[in-house]
Amino acid sequence: MRASRLLSILLLLQSRGLLTARQLADELEVSVRTIYRDVESLHAAGIPLYGEAGHRGGYRLLDGFRTRLTGLTAQEARALFLAGMPGPAAELGLGALAAAAELKIEAALPRELREGSRSVREHFHLDAPGWYYDGDRVPHLPDVADAVWNRRVIQVLYSRWAEPSEVDRTLEPYGLVLKAGKWYLVARCEGMMRTYRVNQILTLRVTGETFERPGDFDLAGHWSAYLADFRSRLFQGRATVRLSPAGRERIAQLMGSAVVGAVDETAGPPDARGWVTAGVPIESLTHARTEFLKLGAEVEVLEPAELRARMAETAHALAALYPRDPRDSRADHVMPDSSLYRDMPSVAEHED
Repeated sequence: MRASRLLSILLLLQSRGLLTARQLADELEVSVRTIYRDVESLHAAGIPLYGEAGHRGGYRLLDGFRTRLTGLTAQEARALFLAGMPGPAAELGLGALAAAAELKIEAALPRELREGSRSVREHFHLDAPGWYYDGDRVPHLPDVADAVWNRRVIQVLYSRWAEPSEVDRTLEPYGLVLKAGKWYLVARCEGMMRTYRVNQILTLRVTGETFERPGDFDLAGHWSAYLADFRSRLFQGRATVRLSPAGRERIAQLMGSAVVGAVDETAGPPDARGWVTAGVPIESLTHARTEFLKLGAEVEVLEPAELRARMAETAHALAALYPRDPRDSRADHVMPDSSLYRDMPSVAEHED
């Protein structure tokens, strides 16, 4: 551990120039006293390292000195592809390795290329999750990732949308995919390739078994085919709706491109109030009601009749909660059935 830290100090000074003891301590998450001891050890080993006193002082290497100790370990090489994504790397348990790999590469680059790569990091930042979603809480992700690396069979208790809601699965984990801040596990189960949300794994046990991953398995290609199949099964029906001008504007902000495109393609001429009638694809009646309620009174569902009835039922329940006369007692109003708001997953959550 100490040898690794000494090398890190050397690479930090080689790639970044003058650094104070405090900056080195913060970077390596150790005390300043530890940095002082490490610097003395580097001096004793013959490293041309010297300190500059004063307010703008610090440690630097003698001009022209460059270490050749920049080889990547196997673990650092694995983490390298996540070097620009510190959040996902940390979730996989590879945060420190990714940082070490990035530091070694930076130290090995000529000065002009090193400054250019640092400029890219200063000007561009990747933040994968959406605005209203910070990503999954995935306590079992490091164990899943370890099973993927080492081709270990795992036994999981998995929570899914269908009954029974909790199922035992024995999985051969082929790979992990991060999409829109959510981690998915691609695994073989009972001879079939399936996809699982990692945050829906309730318990995990690593068995003593290993498996052989086919040499020709292409994770990216498999995921692309999975998405194409998913999109083909996503929309299970259609609805006819009326949209106000405000509703048509908001639908472009709140719903997917398939719905927006359908409105643009099928909308008839506006009526005297500017409302248009259009046909749109829907995933399910439950999902469609949830989506259309986002538009409030700026949308009217015409068909199918069952969806219109569900919208009306929800509207009446809301009206009971918000009477026009504030003096009315809540006890005099019928409370809405909680089942109206049960969160039924969409097709996007049918992983198992």
